[in-house]
Amino acid sequence: MPIPDPDTPESTASTPVQANPATSSPARAEPDAHAPLPRPGWAPFLVPGVRVVLRYRIDPDASPHGESVTDALGYIESVDDDTVTVMTKRGAARVVRGLVVAAKQVPPPPVRRRPAPPQA
Repeated sequence: MPIPDPDTPESTASTPVQANPATSSPARAEPDAHAPLPRPGWAPFLVPGVRVVLRYRIDPDASPHGESVTDALGYIESVDDDTVTVMTKRGAARVVRGLVVAAKQVPPPPVRRRPAPPQA
């Protein structure tokens, strides 16, 4: 079969084009079933000295208002394979990595300004 010339009117006619399954990529990539899942509570910024907020699951029956998650905001004190310890305003919060649902690095707290002296 001859190759049509793109400048001739016959070649502009609509002809169905079939994708080659060996070379075409799918519209949406399928997840790799063998890819390792990310470790819960792991992020590259979870290192001592960094200010973070961690949202983690808690027992709703043990919480005062039936909450199922809570936050720990502060500086990371220590990190190991199972836990992250965050120093909050209320003390150290030791969070099990498997309970972490979200982690975010946050900037330092804002500096409080002194109130203006009373004017006479």
